[in-house]
Amino acid sequence: MGTHFQATQSELNNINNFFSKKDYKQALTELDALTQKYPNDPMLYLFGGNCYGAMGHLDQAILCYEEAVKLKPDYVDAHNNMGVYLKEIGEINKAVISYQKAIKLKPDYAMAHNNLGICFYDLAQPKQAALCYKRAIKLKPDYADPHSNLGNILKDLGRVDEAILSYQKAIKLNPAFIDAYNNLGSIFNELGQNEEAIKCWGLARGGNEDYEKGLEMLEKKNFSEAIKYFEISQFRDWQEKVLESHYRAKEFDEFKKKLPQVLNIQRHISRDLATLSAHYAQNFKTEDPYKFCPSPLDFVCHEQISELIENDNQLIKELIHDINTAEILKRKYQYLFDGSSGEQSAGHLFKRPEKSFKRLSDALIKAIEKYFLRYKNEDNEFIRSFPKKINFISAWYIKMQSGGHLGSHIHENGWISGAAYLTIPKDSDSEGCEGAIELSAYNDKYPRLHDEFEKKVILPKAGDVVFFPSSVFHRTIPFNSKEERICIAFDVMPELG
Repeated sequence: MGTHFQATQSELNNINNFFSKKDYKQALTELDALTQKYPNDPMLYLFGGNCYGAMGHLDQAILCYEEAVKLKPDYVDAHNNMGVYLKEIGEINKAVISYQKAIKLKPDYAMAHNNLGICFYDLAQPKQAALCYKRAIKLKPDYADPHSNLGNILKDLGRVDEAILSYQKAIKLNPAFIDAYNNLGSIFNELGQNEEAIKCWGLARGGNEDYEKGLEMLEKKNFSEAIKYFEISQFRDWQEKVLESHYRAKEFDEFKKKLPQVLNIQRHISRDLATLSAHYAQNFKTEDPYKFCPSPLDFVCHEQISELIENDNQLIKELIHDINTAEILKRKYQYLFDGSSGEQSAGHLFKRPEKSFKRLSDALIKAIEKYFLRYKNEDNEFIRSFPKKINFISAWYIKMQSGGHLGSHIHENGWISGAAYLTIPKDSDSEGCEGAIELSAYNDKYPRLHDEFEKKVILPKAGDVVFFPSSVFHRTIPFNSKEERICIAFDVMPELG
């Protein structure tokens, strides 16, 4: 075994060299040889965990960190890194313990405080999360991440001005902070400040001026100019945008010519392209070539949430009370039509401190897990890449009164979407369509060659939930009633590699 009990700096530098080049397999090969030579060196197991983690082998990474802290119980970095991957596999409470151990060993460890805050945020404990972020900021004022994370909490709590300042601080510290730009853009969008929102989202996309110009031309329906700018930009989903432009311009031959090229170069996971392809298939009465979720209406599910109606609808009553009394930021939403009486919340309801939202979130998680089991043998990307851990990326309420409705739209940021219904007007029309949710492949922005688009109309009751793939267009049919229609909508998204 030699005279050393630990690897030399030269040997460690050799490992780091492979790691920095992202040659993780070779790094692990070198590490295996070194662990034979130095079986009690905890740093080698830390390096091994880092390699396995970078490769996506999270269980193996955690085993390495466990071995590292077994050899060196006060190994702060190993405790912190183990927390990162415990959270990734859904073991949030265990991650909390790892971060707390790291902080106990090193109270000024700003990263561990920030990571602990992220766990508390995911556990819907915003006060504890905020305290962690503030500690991280106090310890390291130039650390951008906790500023942005604190902004998320402030936004959810309706403290929008403070949230904006937090995001702006994060961006000042890290001008390439994509999440902070996106979050700031979302706030401006919710406030109806569209120009500011577009500017932020553009910066999040790397400031590709040609791509931004393409989006502007597409919005103005100047399709030929949009195509030109998208093709020059070569930015991320430019080919999808070119397809959309051809389709909306009714240049169907060009669309059909270019569609196979796009289908062959990427996984079928784009909800926008899935929506476009489904419309094309029904428009031309052909098979949907995009394999995200062909026949998406077959995956619409309508069921009752028992937790909502237990004990004389007690949870529904608590949810309505919190919606009406809690300080929740409202947003302006282009698809909500309801005169002056309709409203939609901003922020993330399931990250708020009110217990009613947490109870609803827990009930919906169980229902989504059952939903997956119902369809688990289906051969499409929607099911193959279905979230292994149910994590709500957004949740918001929608209130409407007489004449209110939602225009047709999709949830482009979701994977599976849905709405839980708290109140439904009782004096709807006799046919039972007013206030119903209508799901289809049809939307006004795409040209329609006939009226034979398949649709599904569901009139839910209080206590019901409707689930559907996020690529499905859906709208609320206008209703005439003095009673409110209140639902809580949500999106779930998997981790996509």
